[in-house]
Amino acid sequence: MADKMDSAASKTDVAAARAEKVLQVERHDYPDLAPANGKRTQAMRGFDPIYTDIVDYIVRCTHKIWDERDIGLIYSHYTHNCVLYGTTGTLYTREEVVRDTIQRLVSFPERRGMATQVIWKGDENAGFYTSHLVTGTGRHTQNGHLGYPTGRMFTSRTIADCMIYENKIYREWVVADTTAILQQLGLDVQAYAERIASAAFDKGMVSLDIGENRHMIGQYPPEAEADLSIASNDLERHTLRWLHDVYNRKMLGQIADLYAPTAQYHGPLMAELYGVASIIHQTLGLIGSLPDAAFTPQHICTTPCEEGGEKVAVRWIMEGHHLGYGILNHLGAPTGKRVQMMGITHFHYKNGKIVDEWRVYDEASALVQVKLAQMADRKAAMLIA
Repeated sequence: MADKMDSAASKTDVAAARAEKVLQVERHDYPDLAPANGKRTQAMRGFDPIYTDIVDYIVRCTHKIWDERDIGLIYSHYTHNCVLYGTTGTLYTREEVVRDTIQRLVSFPERRGMATQVIWKGDENAGFYTSHLVTGTGRHTQNGHLGYPTGRMFTSRTIADCMIYENKIYREWVVADTTAILQQLGLDVQAYAERIASAAFDKGMVSLDIGENRHMIGQYPPEAEADLSIASNDLERHTLRWLHDVYNRKMLGQIADLYAPTAQYHGPLMAELYGVASIIHQTLGLIGSLPDAAFTPQHICTTPCEEGGEKVAVRWIMEGHHLGYGILNHLGAPTGKRVQMMGITHFHYKNGKIVDEWRVYDEASALVQVKLAQMADRKAAMLIA
């Protein structure tokens, strides 16, 4: 009896300690993140009463839409003219978001998406921005957008960045590691990319190479200084500086000073690697596939972490040409085609060093772009002939 009373008191103490704080995902079970009768702890004008704070909002509504199949919740949680930027296309209406969600759920009746962490910024007046890392699991048991069921299991990572105002998402960027899912299901990545590229080509879309990508201007070397205009604190400015040095100035040796010797890397294709050497090589491999690429951060935000330290989310674009060999193995031998990679990375800083990195981008998206450009080349050659 005493043990039960101590346990109940402990839970009460935890609840009281967190009463005025925005929830964090990492160390808590789902019922704690989405309490049945939780008290609102953050000013959230216009949001449904059930939500206690912005993390509760994004975790709970995502769970209800994707795991509980309340797809119709999209109508009260997205604006009619929302824009969703994906790695293989953009959706421009709420109805498209509804249809896309249905089609993805048809293939994976057992899919579950578990919040790994939420990094956020904003308030009820300016609106909120959330960067939500989800680890998804499921089994391919139904015919759908990936073809006939394979019966195989998969695990993949997705990061969704959302801009939210008064209960509604009005802009979203979704980076899903589709290639990881295809490989685990035993599906042909080349055939998948060919199908997506063909559908785009039939609509008249082509990949246009417009020349310089602003990595270098004329014959000058890369810009010496990073653009810090999107940063709001010292840690964000520090992160933008070293990202510029590593990706644009190719100073990869800095990684050894930035990361803890025991750092963990959680990358595309469900890579789980350890140590500075692995992180350097994964970064070098990405640059190697697109050696002239310009790396451009588009958004950055920071959240203090209950585990200690702070977590930083960076949404970025890497734009260049497929001129080399690297870790984008599905692209094959260099094609020279222009590729734009959208990625999102989460960093965990402790004691001044990065101890964890979650990097998400979709290799299949790059392959689609290469194939689309090749289709345009073949059509042009036929017209000339």
